[in-house]
Amino acid sequence: MHYVLCLVGLMMSCAFAHASEYAAPRGPDGEHPDLNGIWQVMNEANYDIERHMARAAMQLREGPHGLVPAVGVLKMGAVGAVPPGQGVVEGGSIPYTPEGLAKKQENQANWLNRDPEINCYLPGVPRATYMPQPFQIFQGENSMFIAYQYAGAVREIYLEDPGPAPVDSWMGQSYGYWEGDTLVVEVTGLLDQSWLDRSGNHHSDQMKVTERYTPTGSDHLRYEATIEDPTTFTRPWKISMPIYRRMEENAQLMDFRCVEFVEELMYGEWRRNPLPR
Repeated sequence: MHYVLCLVGLMMSCAFAHASEYAAPRGPDGEHPDLNGIWQVMNEANYDIERHMARAAMQLREGPHGLVPAVGVLKMGAVGAVPPGQGVVEGGSIPYTPEGLAKKQENQANWLNRDPEINCYLPGVPRATYMPQPFQIFQGENSMFIAYQYAGAVREIYLEDPGPAPVDSWMGQSYGYWEGDTLVVEVTGLLDQSWLDRSGNHHSDQMKVTERYTPTGSDHLRYEATIEDPTTFTRPWKISMPIYRRMEENAQLMDFRCVEFVEELMYGEWRRNPLPR
Protein backbone atom coordinates (compact mmCIF):
# COMPACT_ATOMS: atom_id res chain seq x y z
CA MET A 1 0.00 0.00 0.00
CA HIS A 2 2.83 2.39 0.88
CA TYR A 3 4.44 1.69 -2.51
CA VAL A 4 1.17 2.40 -4.34
CA LEU A 5 0.64 5.71 -2.49
CA CYS A 6 4.21 6.78 -3.25
CA LEU A 7 3.73 5.92 -6.93
CA VAL A 8 0.49 7.89 -7.09
CA GLY A 9 2.14 10.84 -5.38
CA LEU A 10 5.03 10.74 -7.83
CA MET A 11 2.67 10.65 -10.81
CA MET A 12 0.73 13.66 -9.48
CA SER A 13 3.93 15.57 -8.85
CA CYS A 14 5.08 14.88 -12.40
CA ALA A 15 1.71 16.01 -13.78
CA PHE A 16 1.84 19.28 -11.85
CA ALA A 17 5.44 19.86 -12.88
CA HIS A 18 4.56 19.21 -16.51
CA ALA A 19 1.68 21.72 -16.32
CA SER A 20 3.89 24.38 -14.75
CA GLU A 21 6.56 23.85 -17.41
CA TYR A 22 4.12 24.02 -20.34
CA ALA A 23 5.11 26.64 -22.89
CA ALA A 24 2.04 27.80 -24.80
CA PRO A 25 2.24 28.83 -28.45
CA ARG A 26 2.57 32.58 -28.87
CA GLY A 27 -0.41 34.66 -29.86
CA PRO A 28 -0.84 37.34 -32.55
CA ASP A 29 1.55 39.74 -30.80
CA GLY A 30 4.31 37.12 -30.83
CA GLU A 31 4.95 37.64 -27.12
CA HIS A 32 2.06 36.30 -25.06
CA PRO A 33 0.23 32.94 -25.12
CA ASP A 34 -2.44 32.35 -27.74
CA LEU A 35 -5.79 32.04 -25.92
CA ASN A 36 -7.90 32.07 -29.09
CA GLY A 37 -10.51 29.34 -29.20
CA ILE A 38 -13.86 28.10 -27.97
CA TRP A 39 -13.81 27.02 -24.34
CA GLN A 40 -16.14 25.51 -21.76
CA VAL A 41 -16.00 24.30 -18.17
CA MET A 42 -17.04 20.82 -17.07
CA ASN A 43 -18.37 21.19 -13.54
CA GLU A 44 -21.50 21.94 -11.53
CA ALA A 45 -20.52 25.45 -10.40
CA ASN A 46 -23.48 27.14 -12.08
CA TYR A 47 -25.76 25.15 -9.77
CA ASP A 48 -23.74 25.87 -6.63
CA ILE A 49 -20.12 27.03 -6.37
CA GLU A 50 -19.79 25.44 -2.93
CA ARG A 51 -19.52 21.70 -2.36
CA HIS A 52 -23.02 20.20 -2.36
CA MET A 53 -24.96 16.97 -2.59
CA ALA A 54 -27.63 16.23 -5.19
CA ARG A 55 -30.99 17.75 -4.34
CA ALA A 56 -34.39 18.45 -5.81
CA ALA A 57 -35.16 21.82 -7.36
CA MET A 58 -36.75 23.40 -4.32
CA GLN A 59 -38.53 26.66 -3.74
CA LEU A 60 -39.94 27.06 -0.24
CA ARG A 61 -43.06 28.79 1.05
CA GLU A 62 -44.33 29.52 4.53
CA GLY A 63 -46.58 26.74 5.80
CA PRO A 64 -48.50 26.31 9.07
CA HIS A 65 -45.49 24.57 10.61
CA GLY A 66 -42.64 26.44 8.93
CA LEU A 67 -41.11 26.41 5.45
CA VAL A 68 -42.33 23.70 3.04
CA PRO A 69 -41.79 23.02 -0.71
CA ALA A 70 -43.85 25.28 -2.95
CA VAL A 71 -46.79 23.66 -4.71
CA GLY A 72 -45.84 22.13 -8.05
CA VAL A 73 -42.08 22.50 -7.66
CA LEU A 74 -41.49 18.83 -6.89
CA LYS A 75 -43.23 17.93 -10.19
CA MET A 76 -40.11 19.19 -11.98
CA GLY A 77 -38.44 15.91 -11.07
CA ALA A 78 -34.99 15.25 -12.47
CA VAL A 79 -35.31 18.08 -15.00
CA GLY A 80 -34.78 20.70 -12.34
CA ALA A 81 -32.71 18.65 -9.91
CA VAL A 82 -29.27 19.81 -8.79
CA PRO A 83 -26.44 17.35 -9.54
CA PRO A 84 -23.77 16.87 -6.86
CA GLY A 85 -20.61 18.92 -7.09
CA GLN A 86 -17.29 19.07 -5.29
CA GLY A 87 -17.33 22.86 -5.32
CA VAL A 88 -14.88 25.38 -6.74
CA VAL A 89 -14.42 27.61 -3.69
CA GLU A 90 -10.89 27.30 -2.33
CA GLY A 91 -11.07 26.56 1.39
CA GLY A 92 -14.54 25.05 1.05
CA SER A 93 -17.01 27.78 2.02
CA ILE A 94 -17.76 31.40 1.19
CA PRO A 95 -16.83 33.79 4.04
CA TYR A 96 -20.13 35.67 4.27
CA THR A 97 -20.89 38.32 6.84
CA PRO A 98 -23.91 37.31 8.98
CA GLU A 99 -26.11 39.64 6.94
CA GLY A 100 -24.70 38.29 3.68
CA LEU A 101 -25.36 34.70 4.72
CA ALA A 102 -28.92 35.48 5.73
CA LYS A 103 -29.60 37.02 2.31
CA LYS A 104 -28.01 34.02 0.58
CA GLN A 105 -30.31 31.64 2.45
CA GLU A 106 -33.34 33.77 1.60
CA ASN A 107 -32.29 33.83 -2.07
CA GLN A 108 -31.85 30.07 -2.11
CA ALA A 109 -35.32 29.51 -0.67
CA ASN A 110 -36.81 31.70 -3.43
CA TRP A 111 -34.47 31.02 -6.34
CA LEU A 112 -37.21 30.28 -8.88
CA ASN A 113 -38.44 33.85 -8.54
CA ARG A 114 -35.11 35.58 -7.99
CA ASP A 115 -32.32 33.92 -9.98
CA PRO A 116 -31.42 36.35 -12.81
CA GLU A 117 -30.63 33.39 -15.10
CA ILE A 118 -34.30 32.37 -15.12
CA ASN A 119 -35.24 35.77 -16.53
CA CYS A 120 -32.37 35.71 -19.05
CA TYR A 121 -30.47 38.60 -17.56
CA LEU A 122 -26.78 38.60 -18.42
CA PRO A 123 -24.79 36.32 -16.10
CA GLY A 124 -22.15 38.71 -14.80
CA VAL A 125 -18.59 37.81 -13.84
CA PRO A 126 -17.38 35.27 -12.83
CA ARG A 127 -20.60 33.30 -13.47
CA ALA A 128 -20.37 33.78 -17.24
CA THR A 129 -17.27 31.58 -17.29
CA TYR A 130 -18.92 28.50 -15.79
CA MET A 131 -22.36 28.67 -17.36
CA PRO A 132 -23.06 25.29 -19.02
CA GLN A 133 -22.50 26.77 -22.48
CA PRO A 134 -19.32 27.59 -24.44
CA PHE A 135 -17.61 30.93 -24.84
CA GLN A 136 -15.05 32.17 -27.35
CA ILE A 137 -11.91 34.21 -26.76
CA PHE A 138 -10.87 36.52 -29.60
CA GLN A 139 -7.27 37.65 -29.14
CA GLY A 140 -5.72 40.11 -31.55
CA GLU A 141 -2.37 41.81 -31.60
CA ASN A 142 -3.65 44.68 -29.46
CA SER A 143 -7.15 43.59 -28.48
CA MET A 144 -9.05 41.00 -26.44
CA PHE A 145 -12.75 40.13 -26.59
CA ILE A 146 -14.88 37.34 -25.11
CA ALA A 147 -18.25 36.24 -26.52
CA TYR A 148 -20.57 33.90 -24.63
CA GLN A 149 -23.21 31.66 -26.18
CA TYR A 150 -25.57 32.24 -23.26
CA ALA A 151 -27.83 35.21 -24.00
CA GLY A 152 -25.31 36.74 -26.40
CA ALA A 153 -23.23 38.13 -23.52
CA VAL A 154 -19.94 39.81 -24.50
CA ARG A 155 -16.96 41.45 -22.82
CA GLU A 156 -14.32 43.75 -24.24
CA ILE A 157 -11.10 43.51 -22.24
CA TYR A 158 -9.27 46.83 -22.21
CA LEU A 159 -5.51 46.37 -22.40
CA GLU A 160 -4.88 49.90 -21.13
CA ASP A 161 -6.34 50.95 -17.79
CA PRO A 162 -9.61 52.78 -18.61
CA GLY A 163 -10.02 54.16 -15.09
CA PRO A 164 -13.18 53.71 -12.99
CA ALA A 165 -16.23 52.25 -14.73
CA PRO A 166 -18.56 55.12 -15.74
CA VAL A 167 -21.67 53.07 -14.85
CA ASP A 168 -22.41 49.67 -13.33
CA SER A 169 -23.52 46.96 -15.77
CA TRP A 170 -24.28 43.24 -15.82
CA MET A 171 -20.88 42.29 -17.28
CA GLY A 172 -18.92 45.12 -15.68
CA GLN A 173 -15.76 46.71 -17.02
CA SER A 174 -12.72 44.50 -17.70
CA TYR A 175 -9.09 45.65 -17.66
CA GLY A 176 -6.51 43.04 -18.67
CA TYR A 177 -2.74 42.74 -18.48
CA TRP A 178 -0.16 39.96 -18.60
CA GLU A 179 1.87 38.50 -15.76
CA GLY A 180 4.20 36.15 -17.61
CA ASP A 181 1.98 33.65 -19.40
CA THR A 182 -1.08 34.49 -17.28
CA LEU A 183 -3.76 36.90 -18.48
CA VAL A 184 -5.00 38.86 -15.47
CA VAL A 185 -8.36 40.62 -15.80
CA GLU A 186 -9.68 43.06 -13.19
CA VAL A 187 -13.47 43.40 -13.36
CA THR A 188 -15.29 46.26 -11.64
CA GLY A 189 -18.54 48.19 -12.14
CA LEU A 190 -20.72 45.09 -11.70
CA LEU A 191 -24.44 45.38 -10.94
CA ASP A 192 -25.44 43.89 -7.61
CA GLN A 193 -28.39 42.01 -9.17
CA SER A 194 -26.26 39.22 -10.64
CA TRP A 195 -25.78 35.96 -8.72
CA LEU A 196 -22.77 33.68 -8.57
CA ASP A 197 -24.86 30.51 -9.12
CA ARG A 198 -28.39 29.09 -8.85
CA SER A 199 -28.06 28.69 -5.08
CA GLY A 200 -28.50 32.33 -4.20
CA ASN A 201 -24.83 33.20 -3.71
CA HIS A 202 -24.70 36.95 -4.24
CA HIS A 203 -22.63 40.12 -3.93
CA SER A 204 -22.97 43.89 -3.71
CA ASP A 205 -22.06 46.60 -6.21
CA GLN A 206 -18.72 46.90 -4.40
CA MET A 207 -17.49 43.55 -5.72
CA LYS A 208 -14.21 43.40 -7.61
CA VAL A 209 -13.25 40.21 -9.45
CA THR A 210 -9.65 39.52 -10.42
CA GLU A 211 -9.48 36.71 -12.98
CA ARG A 212 -6.41 34.75 -14.03
CA TYR A 213 -6.29 32.67 -17.25
CA THR A 214 -3.20 30.43 -17.47
CA PRO A 215 -2.53 27.87 -20.24
CA THR A 216 -1.64 24.49 -18.72
CA GLY A 217 -1.76 22.44 -21.93
CA SER A 218 -2.65 22.80 -25.57
CA ASP A 219 -6.36 22.38 -24.78
CA HIS A 220 -6.62 23.49 -21.14
CA LEU A 221 -6.64 26.74 -19.20
CA ARG A 222 -6.52 27.16 -15.44
CA TYR A 223 -9.09 29.72 -14.36
CA GLU A 224 -8.91 31.51 -11.02
CA ALA A 225 -11.07 34.36 -9.77
CA THR A 226 -10.43 36.26 -6.55
CA ILE A 227 -13.53 37.99 -5.21
CA GLU A 228 -13.37 41.06 -3.00
CA ASP A 229 -16.51 42.64 -1.54
CA PRO A 230 -16.21 43.98 2.02
CA THR A 231 -19.95 44.71 2.10
CA THR A 232 -20.88 41.03 1.67
CA PHE A 233 -17.82 38.99 2.69
CA THR A 234 -15.45 39.08 5.65
CA ARG A 235 -12.35 38.65 3.45
CA PRO A 236 -11.31 38.08 -0.18
CA TRP A 237 -11.80 34.50 -1.42
CA LYS A 238 -11.06 32.53 -4.55
CA ILE A 239 -12.62 30.04 -6.95
CA SER A 240 -10.58 27.94 -9.39
CA MET A 241 -11.28 25.37 -12.10
CA PRO A 242 -9.93 24.02 -15.39
CA ILE A 243 -11.42 25.19 -18.69
CA TYR A 244 -11.38 22.90 -21.71
CA ARG A 245 -11.13 23.64 -25.41
CA ARG A 246 -14.10 22.48 -27.48
CA MET A 247 -12.57 19.97 -29.87
CA GLU A 248 -15.40 18.82 -32.10
CA GLU A 249 -15.22 19.49 -35.83
CA ASN A 250 -16.48 22.95 -36.79
CA ALA A 251 -16.84 24.02 -33.14
CA GLN A 252 -18.62 27.37 -33.00
CA LEU A 253 -20.89 29.46 -30.85
CA MET A 254 -24.52 29.04 -31.81
CA ASP A 255 -27.65 31.10 -31.17
CA PHE A 256 -29.23 30.95 -27.73
CA ARG A 257 -31.83 33.72 -27.85
CA CYS A 258 -32.68 33.34 -24.24
CA VAL A 259 -35.22 36.16 -23.93
CA GLU A 260 -37.51 34.55 -26.49
CA PHE A 261 -37.75 31.48 -24.26
CA VAL A 262 -38.99 33.42 -21.23
CA GLU A 263 -41.34 35.99 -22.74
CA GLU A 264 -44.38 34.16 -21.41
CA LEU A 265 -42.80 33.80 -17.97
CA MET A 266 -41.93 37.49 -17.79
CA TYR A 267 -44.83 39.14 -19.60
CA GLY A 268 -47.59 36.55 -19.92
CA GLU A 269 -49.72 38.01 -17.14
CA TRP A 270 -50.28 41.11 -19.28
CA ARG A 271 -51.76 39.22 -22.24
CA ARG A 272 -55.22 40.43 -23.21
CA ASN A 273 -56.22 36.76 -23.32
CA PRO A 274 -53.96 34.78 -20.93
CA LEU A 275 -52.91 31.33 -22.06
CA PRO A 276 -54.62 28.43 -20.26
CA ARG A 277 -52.56 26.98 -17.42
